[in-house]
Amino acid sequence: MEKILEVKDLHIHFNAFAGHVKAIRGVNFHLNKGETLAIVGESGSGKSVTTKAVTRILPENAVIDNGEIIYKGQDLLKMSEKEFTNIRGSEISLIFQDPLSALDPVMKIGKQIMETLILKQKMPKKDAEKRALELMKAVGIPNAEKRFHEYPFQFSGGMRQRIVIAIALACNPELLICDEPTTALDVTIQSQILELIKKIQKENNLSVIFITHDLGVVANMADRVYVMYAGKIVEEGTVEDIFYDPRHPYTWSLLASMPNLDTRGSDKLMVIPGTPPNMLYPPKGDAFAARNRYAMKIDFEREPPMFKVSDTHYAATWLLHPDAPKVEMPEHLKQRIKQQLEEAGRYNG
Repeated sequence: MEKILEVKDLHIHFNAFAGHVKAIRGVNFHLNKGETLAIVGESGSGKSVTTKAVTRILPENAVIDNGEIIYKGQDLLKMSEKEFTNIRGSEISLIFQDPLSALDPVMKIGKQIMETLILKQKMPKKDAEKRALELMKAVGIPNAEKRFHEYPFQFSGGMRQRIVIAIALACNPELLICDEPTTALDVTIQSQILELIKKIQKENNLSVIFITHDLGVVANMADRVYVMYAGKIVEEGTVEDIFYDPRHPYTWSLLASMPNLDTRGSDKLMVIPGTPPNMLYPPKGDAFAARNRYAMKIDFEREPPMFKVSDTHYAATWLLHPDAPKVEMPEHLKQRIKQQLEEAGRYNG
């Protein structure tokens, strides 16, 4: 398959008062043309920082220490800001988590969509207005002609997110990055937004990176998955690999913490014990060792390499070493995963 994006050995730290926060520590991944890739993990795992590096919108205190970000054969990190401006928003677009903060509160919605078309595609004002209306209708905004002249506060959260999607699609991008685009929405609206993104992706053969902490979303959206923890990718594979045969204890913990349709308000979800490591001082061995009930002595001494499970599946855990004790995924977790896949329509067992 044709690779549209490849990230190689990416290292990023943040300059903080107390020292260097090592946010990204040697991340490698690729995205194929027309594919939906999910990057999952807890808050602070490095998911959003990685994609902000791709779009070059890192904060001023961020420093890229090493790495390449290859987009269609070009290293984005070696481009000047002027060169990259022609790609950001045109070929690579981003849908933010909070649509209210992504929109200008004192500018009418129609004008905000037009602004992208006029700035990026040098489109005449009349043509931009026509295209903006087409985009509003395409993302499901009712009474588009009337709502074209309204402000963001006059739209619901779900409708604001549709507007953000319309802006992201305005220049017909090839790569769409969705940074937790449904987090602030209720479940019904979440489902509508996800279906809209899937529909648009299929119609336009878009390549999509989906940033999320919600593995239920992954089961519905993704082709392949990268699991991140403490600035590193700890497991990668197809959706089937990750859900049917997860190998990293952190992935097990994420899967076990998912609610399902039978979860009631009084039910207690599984939580991952402990807290993520302080990335001012990354641990010597496996960063997940202190929270891992299956951790061995070597986990606290040496960082595990990526072990090959299959041609599509890799995991960084010493449990995959030939000399490690055999540890099976807990049975209750297998049942929970089965139910999640059934709900997503992807169970084939």
